[in-house]
Amino acid sequence: MRAEAAAVLEPLWQGVLAPERLAAANGATCELPAAPESVREARRFTRTTLQRWDLTGLRDSVELVASELVTNALRYAVPAGAPGAPVRLSLVRWTSRMVCAVRDPSAVAPVTKDPDYVAETGRGLHLVDSFSENWGWHPLNGAGKVVWALFLVPGMGVPGTGVPGGVPH
Repeated sequence: MRAEAAAVLEPLWQGVLAPERLAAANGATCELPAAPESVREARRFTRTTLQRWDLTGLRDSVELVASELVTNALRYAVPAGAPGAPVRLSLVRWTSRMVCAVRDPSAVAPVTKDPDYVAETGRGLHLVDSFSENWGWHPLNGAGKVVWALFLVPGMGVPGTGVPGGVPH
């Protein structure tokens, strides 16, 4: 991973995606209950946030990734019937990159499965990998983890490389 991307992601390791620590102009977060309709709410939240930031060029990719990450958190990381809002979706932007991160209460690492192209499930992390610049996860101090996906902001390019923005990896 490029040094700039690693520097951008460092706050994730420190768990700074808490709503009280995000600057209003550079980050947005929403808490989601353990319910199927939370995936639809994650897509809506992502869409409206990207519109507010004038990043509609990223809308389809980030909305898909947010949907997949929230689905995985609800399916694999949240105990059935968990009370409250155990999943937090955060979007954070910097000059040339933005990150979509989902925090959940499980410390278990996400697992990329071998793709089964006829199965209805099991391709989510492959989609995340395909639509983002990079993705990963990190355990949080205390409990839980954050699974993140990094995106290059269209038109910003990759600093120091001469690569124009919006070029897929």
